[in-house]
Amino acid sequence: MKIGMQFAMEAELHALPGAKALAPFETVSGVPFFEVAPDVIACASGISKVNAAMGAEILCLKYGVDMIVNAGVAGCATDLATGSLVVPSEFIQHDVDTTAIGDPIGLVSTVNRLNFPTWKPERCVEILKDLGVTAATGRVATGDWFAVKCRRAEWIRDTFSPLLLEMEGCAIAQVCLRNDVPFAALKSVSDHLFRESNAEEYFDFGEALEKLGGVLLPFVQALQKEDL
Repeated sequence: MKIGMQFAMEAELHALPGAKALAPFETVSGVPFFEVAPDVIACASGISKVNAAMGAEILCLKYGVDMIVNAGVAGCATDLATGSLVVPSEFIQHDVDTTAIGDPIGLVSTVNRLNFPTWKPERCVEILKDLGVTAATGRVATGDWFAVKCRRAEWIRDTFSPLLLEMEGCAIAQVCLRNDVPFAALKSVSDHLFRESNAEEYFDFGEALEKLGGVLLPFVQALQKEDL
């Protein structure tokens, strides 16, 4: 089974052992693609939903992946420890708002969905447990906004009850839905949205990357053996 491993930042991809030494085998629309293991293609498509969607579409249409796994660091809306791993159970887009025409907040009208579930999150947690790693699971909120402590962040928390906030996952989930490609994700807590130290934590996310990079490839290789 061919799996696409999708990151936003090169720093996240470089958390994989040996990844810094890899050269891309091809660059498409400015996105570099790497073969990190047999039948595992990785890319760092860039920050934000448009970049994420573009990378996911290339993985689906050009490389014909059977599954996409989105991995990276994310801000936490609760009190999980830095470096805690999270298997998202579903994604929402907090910055989609067509309430003026009667839609519920967050509805993505093209596909008529609020929630974008991931592939068997309970099974993903089991796989990680078999690898000796504990992971939480919960909803993740995606949007084109670098989250900081403010009223907007409080509104997102109170409206959508996310465990994490980030900027790419739901866009990838939406592309996967439209291409009928299973989608999974693994995130590592880099910072805490409602702590005064939020900004300092984000710019010092080495621990989060280390925890993610240590288990991500074995996790993806275990997924290759699963029946989708």
